[in-house]
Amino acid sequence: MKKIITLFAIIGLVAFSSCEGPEGPPGPALMPQIFEIKNVNLGRVADNEYNLKSTFIFEIGDNLYDDESVLVYRLTEVINSTTPVWQLIPRTIYFNNGDIIDYYFDFSKLDFVITARGSFNLLNARSFIDNQTFRFVIVPANFLSSVNKNNYSEVMSALKLNENQVQLINL
Repeated sequence: MKKIITLFAIIGLVAFSSCEGPEGPPGPALMPQIFEIKNVNLGRVADNEYNLKSTFIFEIGDNLYDDESVLVYRLTEVINSTTPVWQLIPRTIYFNNGDIIDYYFDFSKLDFVITARGSFNLLNARSFIDNQTFRFVIVPANFLSSVNKNNYSEVMSALKLNENQVQLINL
């Protein structure tokens, strides 16, 4: 009798362990996206601090998921018409005289703020606060450990994005 009970217990264990419930809905497809804002002037917060705050993210908010991250790049120069130089933010720029400028950002599903803060009056270095161009690259969070984020070209290549996929945002 004990053998029969043990046999039923094993059969029941196997039967219950192989059951599964209904399959849930598929998760969201995490597609990398890239946005650009051009020729913006950062607004004065103090003599040594300027920022850009926007809610443009409402336009893409339905597509921004909790397991996505945002990379922000600042256009620092253009070598020629096909060679822009993009610099990842946050970034500290050091000058020979000991002055610095820090660029950093915060970002949410609702808005973003890009800030430039210097150790001096930034009105004396307007090229760092006027006519700025920024790119926002929205990526799956697990992507961040697999690529050199400082290298904009490498990020674009790894995400299989090209320049004609950049969405221009007018603020």
